[in-house]
Amino acid sequence: MRKRANEKGSALILAMILVLVLSVMAASMMFLSQSETWASLNYRLMTQARYGAEAGLNVAANYLMYTYQKPGTTADPLSAYDMTQSPVTLAGTNTPVTLSTYSGDAAHYPASAVQSDFATNAKGPLQAGTTPLTYDSSAQLLSMRQVSVYGSTTPATVQTWRLTGRGGIANVSNASVEVSAIMEQIVAPIFAYAAFASSAGCSALNFGGGGTTNSYDSSTLVANGGTATSVAFSASGGNVGTNGNLNEVGSTTVINGSLSTPRAGVGTCSTGNVTALSGSGSVTGGIVSLPQPISYPNPPVPNPMPPTGNLRLNNGACSYTGCTGTGGVYQLAPGTTSSPALYPDVIVQGVVHLSAGVYNMNSLTVGSVGASIVIDSGPVIVNIAGAGFSTNQAPIDLTGGGISNPSLNPANFQIQYGGTSLVKLTGGSASSALVYAPNASGSFTGSGDFYGSVIVNQLTDMGGAAVHYDRRLQSEFYFLGNWMLDSFSWSKY
Repeated sequence: MRKRANEKGSALILAMILVLVLSVMAASMMFLSQSETWASLNYRLMTQARYGAEAGLNVAANYLMYTYQKPGTTADPLSAYDMTQSPVTLAGTNTPVTLSTYSGDAAHYPASAVQSDFATNAKGPLQAGTTPLTYDSSAQLLSMRQVSVYGSTTPATVQTWRLTGRGGIANVSNASVEVSAIMEQIVAPIFAYAAFASSAGCSALNFGGGGTTNSYDSSTLVANGGTATSVAFSASGGNVGTNGNLNEVGSTTVINGSLSTPRAGVGTCSTGNVTALSGSGSVTGGIVSLPQPISYPNPPVPNPMPPTGNLRLNNGACSYTGCTGTGGVYQLAPGTTSSPALYPDVIVQGVVHLSAGVYNMNSLTVGSVGASIVIDSGPVIVNIAGAGFSTNQAPIDLTGGGISNPSLNPANFQIQYGGTSLVKLTGGSASSALVYAPNASGSFTGSGDFYGSVIVNQLTDMGGAAVHYDRRLQSEFYFLGNWMLDSFSWSKY
């Protein structure tokens, strides 16, 4: 029997190797844990700094949207800006127009009071738990122009800004973040649809009985004041829109265009589930999803307000101030934007001629078969007050007769009403108008043709009226929409 080799001390060596391996593993785990801790800390600090930068950007945006007074005043004249450049520069220089709260970064803005106000309101501290943050911001004016806004005689100033917010954490040098975005105010044609209903509910638009839409271009017809003898219709472009639902009844009811709405889905509409489209009709251009509801500005209250009381125009002579004619044919004298002609509740039972100018009326009714309003020249702008009318009465009722606007240029006859009562319309071979009553309920009577555009709260066309949209309106009248923030980016600085 052989003796085993001397193995004394081998256990100690193995134990030391294991201790060494475990020590290395422990050190590695400690290093990894420390790295993860620092990574988590860095992520938290960068996130908090970004929140601070976003706070700076949003404070700058809020200032420009709600506090800032746009140029055009005596203290801040438009002449101080070179609007032909992008970015906009100070007139006679190459210096971009900027507002800033950055220390050591000088602002360049013509009105010192505006810059001082921005510097005070567009920066500040922010507490994130136990961590104190700081933020500041700047704004560079990229573009500026003036546009004519529908219903206003004063041009509006429209701007686009590049906003930058910087956020940081005190005493932490690597937690500094910069966020930037482009902020612009949307300018859109106000009469962009054959019909628009501002209601957000079911049947905001209600078409039936073979009602249709399509489009034409009045600029290809004869000049204003002439007679449009031939109209080329397009089986597209008769777009409709609503903040709610379009309900179509009958297979012959066709929207030859698109439906724009922030609602989604096709099928039965209910209060708890407002779909975009319901019914058995068709929309040839499909459904366009609006990112948000469209909010139209209220028409201004007629100023000065017209009187009340009936001005009935039938067979007798007209003795009312501004009214001439007899035997059923009359002329109402127009006013101007600064001095509108004032008429009470006008009831047309004959033929009434209107020429270019501004008319403030309490109500307008075409009250008998064969009666009509004739547009001799345009634009004719009729501002309706509707004083004394309840919601189920109609301060605008054109169903007894019709409109004769032979040029088929709807801009020649504009009706504006800010109330919530009824608007009753009818079609005809020369019924061409723009109806702007975003708070009222509107309806078409009969199956005639209507050339132009209608904006109401709710619209019913169950008699088969055809609404022909004038594509010329895409470039004629505008309104200012919501501010939009886009093109976001961020980085460390």
